Amino acid sequence: MSLPETPVFIPVDFMQDFLQESFEQIGCSQEESVRVTRRLIGANLRGHESHGVARMPRYVEWVQNGTLIPNQQIQLIQENEVISILDGGHGFGQSIGEQAVQIGIEKSLTQGVSVTALRNSGHLGRIGDWAELAAGSNVASLHMVNVRGSLLVAPFEGVERRGSTSPFCCGIPRADEPPVILDFATSLVAEGKALVALRGGTPLPEGAIIGLDGKLGNDPLPLYGAIPEGRYPDPNIGPGALTGFGLHKGSGLNFFMEMFAGALTGSGTSAGIQDTSKRRFCNGMLSVYFSLEFFHSDNWFAEEVRNYIDFYKSSKPSSPGGEVLIPGEAELRRMKERQKNGLPLAQTAWKDLIQSAEKIEVSSELLDQARRFFIQN
Repeated sequence: MSLPETPVFIPVDFMQDFLQESFEQIGCSQEESVRVTRRLIGANLRGHESHGVARMPRYVEWVQNGTLIPNQQIQLIQENEVISILDGGHGFGQSIGEQAVQIGIEKSLTQGVSVTALRNSGHLGRIGDWAELAAGSNVASLHMVNVRGSLLVAPFEGVERRGSTSPFCCGIPRADEPPVILDFATSLVAEGKALVALRGGTPLPEGAIIGLDGKLGNDPLPLYGAIPEGRYPDPNIGPGALTGFGLHKGSGLNFFMEMFAGALTGSGTSAGIQDTSKRRFCNGMLSVYFSLEFFHSDNWFAEEVRNYIDFYKSSKPSSPGGEVLIPGEAELRRMKERQKNGLPLAQTAWKDLIQSAEKIEVSSELLDQARRFFIQN
C-alpha cells in the first residue's frame, strides 16, 4: 500500500465555481448545483472527505447511467399529524434530504414530535447536515440511514458482504453556539474514507478491511479489486469487505439501521436472500424530530446542556497536553482552518475531479486554473 500523497490545497471559492459548473453540465439546475456543491464542500471543511468533493466523479457516473436523477422533488406517499412517508424519486440526496428534513421540522414545531420515513433518495451525503439543519430551528433530531443495493460490510464473525455502511446521526441545538452533532458510519470507516485512502489520502486504520480468508488489514484495494484504465473505482467489485466498528456492537447497530431505515421506511434493505439481481442504489432514512419548545418552555434544557458539557470536558485528559472534546468540536475547529487555507486533496483525487470535468466539458478557463494548482502547491 502506498504512502499518502502530498496534498494540493484548493481554495474554497474556486472549488465552489468548479463543482457548480460541473453539476450544471450534467443537468442540475443552478439552484441544485449550488446546494450539492455547498454540502460537498461543507463535508471537506469539517474533515469528512469521505462525503465531500471526491464524490463528484461518482455522481457524474450515476447521472449518466440513470442511477441518480437531477432536479427531483420529493413525493408525499402518506401522512398524518406526526408522520410523513416520503419518496425521493432517486434525486440528489442534497436536495431530497433537505426537503425531507424541512417537512420533519415543520411538523415537529406544530406537534412537538415528528417522524419522516424517506425512501428512494440519492446519496444523502454527510448526515450531520440534516441534524444541523434541524438544530437551526431549535429542533433536536435522530437520523438512521441505510444504502439499498450497496453490499460493502461484513457482519461480525463473517467475511462476505451483507450490509451497507448505514450511518447514524443525532444532534441537539445550543443557544448562541453551534449545535452538538454526532455522525458516524456503523462500519469501522465509511466507504468514502476507503476511496480517499485508495486515491492517495489518509490511510485506513488497521482492521478496516477483511478478506475472504478472514484476515484483517487496512489496504483499501481489496474493496475495489482491479481498476480498469480510465474507470473510477467501484467498491462493488472487489473481494474484500469493510468491517463493523466495535465488534458485535457496531455490527448489531448496522443490522438495525437496515431494519429502521431500509425495511420500515419502505426503501428496502441492502439486499435479500431471494434476490436474483442487484437492487437499485438508494438511501433510506428514518428521522425523528423533537421541538425543544414543547419539552421546555424556559431555558432549562440549554442550561442543563451547558452544565453537562462543562462537566464532560473537565475530565482529566488521558495524555499530557491533550483535551477532551464534545462530539463535533474537532470538526468545527478544522473548518475554520480550512476556510482560510483551502481544502487539502490528494493529487490523485484532484486529478480524478479534473478528468471527470474534462469529460463533461467544463469550461477551459476553469480546467486551466484547476491544473495550475499542481504547480502552485
